[in-house]
Amino acid sequence: MDTEQLRLAVYRSFATTGRPPSRSELARTTGLPIAAVDAGLQALHEEHHLALDSSGERILMAHPFASIPLGFSVMGQRTLWWGGCAWDSFALPHLLPDDPQVLVATNCPGCGAALAWTVTNQAPPPGDQVAHFLTPVARMWDDVVRTCSHQRIFCNEQCVDTWRSRTAEPLGYVMDLTTLWRLASGWYDGRLDQGYVRREPKTAAAYFAQAGLTGPFWGLPG
Repeated sequence: MDTEQLRLAVYRSFATTGRPPSRSELARTTGLPIAAVDAGLQALHEEHHLALDSSGERILMAHPFASIPLGFSVMGQRTLWWGGCAWDSFALPHLLPDDPQVLVATNCPGCGAALAWTVTNQAPPPGDQVAHFLTPVARMWDDVVRTCSHQRIFCNEQCVDTWRSRTAEPLGYVMDLTTLWRLASGWYDGRLDQGYVRREPKTAAAYFAQAGLTGPFWGLPG
């Protein structure tokens, strides 16, 4: 089935209200019967346009939006969103034409300190904090909720080490805020438009290199 109308309805609901539409809302918006909505959502899940819960009925994420708290809140002029991760939270002002400036807030997983930045679509925010991504891009969709919940921002690399000592997690990839902002700036271009073609992380080496990312973690040489 053609799922583009359904995909747009999901994304535009997140963009304008901060929450996903219900199955009945999607049926009203698209004119599809509930059974077709369910089948379409499952197809979008399998194509990695969104992530459903284990029942297949609840939309957990439609990147860069989330319906569950994963460590970040993003406040626009009139709407409050859950950010799916550090990457997604920094992407929102680039994607939303009515919100070119947002307030991104989180806590450092290492020491618990409150952290916040005004993030715009014009330039990276100032700050010495670092982002730590645990899961390499080739495995990000193996468990996308775990992946996103471990793309966090820390006060510094010492806080990353503190968190790793406490959780016994391996070292992933550490980047500064400027690199995080570049990564987020163009990744979701066109996602709210008709005919969007999803960018696949496994084949996005050139994009990652342009953002200043390096090494096998990103599918890059060396």
